[in-house]
Amino acid sequence: MLREKKIKLRTLLPTDLEFLQKIENDKNLWEYGSDRKKFTKEELTNYIKNSSEKIQKAKQFRFVVDYNNTPVGFVDLFEYKDSSAGVGIIIDEEYQKRGFASESLRLLIDYSLEDLKLKNLHCKISKSNLRSIQLFTSSGFTFTKEKDNVCFYTFTL
Repeated sequence: MLREKKIKLRTLLPTDLEFLQKIENDKNLWEYGSDRKKFTKEELTNYIKNSSEKIQKAKQFRFVVDYNNTPVGFVDLFEYKDSSAGVGIIIDEEYQKRGFASESLRLLIDYSLEDLKLKNLHCKISKSNLRSIQLFTSSGFTFTKEKDNVCFYTFTL
């Protein structure tokens, strides 16, 4: 478990199923992620059961952003390779604008550097998603290119 002032990052628990289903199946959020389909309760239950698999094997890992024992979002590492990984963050609309995303990203950067020994993190952000662009650039990510209205950013650890 990783802790910051307001939040902690923890692994998925069976009790997170309802929140996971809410976020994953919200069509309004699909434009920000890679999956654009509804997940069944069974699929998400299996995902939670297998979520403790090490990143080195699964090539991805999802943390729950937890505020006062309430899940408020997720932060993901994906496309994991020996020295790099992709980063994704989603905070439930009800909990946005409280600093949870920036604290989560700070914790994830520290974890990636100290525990995983990564050298680079990267993200893809829709050109219209100005809040995410601000979050990542203020956290030290630098713009690398734009393609098809998607901006690519890299953080070198």
